[in-house]
Amino acid sequence: MTQLWDFSGGIHPAENKHQSTSRPITGAGLPEVLVLPLQQHIGEPAESCVAVGDRVLKGQKIADVTGGMGVPVHAPTSGTIESVSLQPVPHPSGMSDWCITLKPDGKDEWAPLNPITNYRDLDRETVLEQIRDAGISGMGGAGFPTNIKLRPPRDRKVNTLILNGAECEPYITADDMSMRENAVEIIAGLRIMAWILRPERVVIGIEDNKPEAISALRKAAEGTQTEIAVIPTKYPSGGEKQLIQILTGMEVPSGGIPADIGVMCQNVGTAIAVSAAIHRGEPLISRVTTVTGYAVTDPGNFEVLIGTPIDYLLSQAGQENSKLHRLVLGGPMMGYTLETPAVPVVKTTNCVIAATATELPDPAPEQPCIRCSMCAEACPMELLPQQLFWYSKAGEFDKAEHLNLFDCIECGACSYVCPSSIPLVQYYRAAKGEIRVQQAEQLKADRARERFEARQARLEREQQEKEQRRKERAKAAAEAQARKQAEAEKAEAEGQPADDRAAKAALVQEALARKKAKGQQQAETKAETSETKAASEPAPDIDALEKQLAQATAKLNTMQSMLEDARAENADNVEKLERAVTKNHDRVKRAEEALAEARQSVAATDTQTTDS
Repeated sequence: MTQLWDFSGGIHPAENKHQSTSRPITGAGLPEVLVLPLQQHIGEPAESCVAVGDRVLKGQKIADVTGGMGVPVHAPTSGTIESVSLQPVPHPSGMSDWCITLKPDGKDEWAPLNPITNYRDLDRETVLEQIRDAGISGMGGAGFPTNIKLRPPRDRKVNTLILNGAECEPYITADDMSMRENAVEIIAGLRIMAWILRPERVVIGIEDNKPEAISALRKAAEGTQTEIAVIPTKYPSGGEKQLIQILTGMEVPSGGIPADIGVMCQNVGTAIAVSAAIHRGEPLISRVTTVTGYAVTDPGNFEVLIGTPIDYLLSQAGQENSKLHRLVLGGPMMGYTLETPAVPVVKTTNCVIAATATELPDPAPEQPCIRCSMCAEACPMELLPQQLFWYSKAGEFDKAEHLNLFDCIECGACSYVCPSSIPLVQYYRAAKGEIRVQQAEQLKADRARERFEARQARLEREQQEKEQRRKERAKAAAEAQARKQAEAEKAEAEGQPADDRAAKAALVQEALARKKAKGQQQAETKAETSETKAASEPAPDIDALEKQLAQATAKLNTMQSMLEDARAENADNVEKLERAVTKNHDRVKRAEEALAEARQSVAATDTQTTDS
């Protein structure tokens, strides 16, 4: 029997799972349009590789991540690309993002698939690339790209691989029904991931309130070394860090990841997707999603195409608009209220709750904290929720961060037990967001400072190199002069006739005199030519030259002002502006010289006219 441990805190909210487990998983059907966000996971957004009007096949890649961390997006069915535009997407802020809109043609034609007959004959990198090309990311939680998660650092050997089947949050039963109906495929996907990682132990953690799923998994795991660990029902035992502690007795260090202690967790839906990608060559184009709540007449679990609008999914479950009070994406503890049902199902959408007013009433007004410490007792991370609340509310983010704010998993246990109805998790989320913004701004400032310091160092280095070259030239000249002097002294000591030196000097003087006479003759000829040309040319336009000077001066003043502002802000274009100012100085100088020459020329012409 598997040894189990316990974690601190935790709560036992009403489960409300029976509503959606009374019937098998049902196909949701084909909606009129599919809206596929280009970013459905942690990492970089994908870039569209199709154009409006293109016809695509089921499973065809329609967007991919060309650089950075991410996975591609595939067409869930065959049809025509209607648009690539901003559409509402699932997000607590109700934001819009870039999406590809696909109009299904009803033919459901598959693109060519590339299944792997025996993955054990291939190297691991090839299998990981197949998983990546299938667009698989974690289907429970933040949606981390699976191929990257299955490639831990070389210095962090994974000793224990855990499949998270706890599904501890109320209402959600997508994993429960998947384990009941697709246990064989789950074990197949888990074996592929175990082959890639080569762990010493493979275990599936599942809560004891899922007897049908436990039985199905035990039957499917017969003949394998996979453990089926049945754990007590307590929220949030499905949290990654909590499940690791239950099954191994080890705690993930603060600020660390499970790989730091040789453990990796994967999701039930991810195992199914990996099996489909390797054994059948199918990309991730659908998932099981729970639709429940007392505002629908036929709650259950649906096999839903990625991109299906939520309002279409609700209509398949028999939504009663007159009863609907709140629409929640995810569970009641960690989910969030949807502003509109027009958002699509994405790879991480595991549950939609259509709740009535009595089922999920509006939260009571926030009241002052009474310091009862119930939040601290319920916290599974052994944090200090009360102090974190004070610091977050007061904007003292450095103190909140010092108390390990970022170790909070936002499970909502503290908010659930708070008698003052304080939305603690919302305060923590807001504080984390502010800290991330400050860190990004600090990083930007640090990079700007580094660039400035690098430029200053480069200028100083260039100045030092220039000074060094000047000193070397001076030294070389001094050495040459010394050698010349030494040679002269040596020649004199050897008795070389002075008359020879005098004769040579006389020849040099004669050559210099001839050169000087020739230069004077050329100057006189040039002067005569200039006078003739000046007499034949029209008088210069003083007004035009003055206008040019004024324009050049104004531009110089503008560039100097821009340079001063850039220096004050430590901008990146200071060097460029300095060159521009120098260039404009030269232009002003030339304009002044041209104007002065023109005025002298006009004055000389007037004098000659008067004399004549």
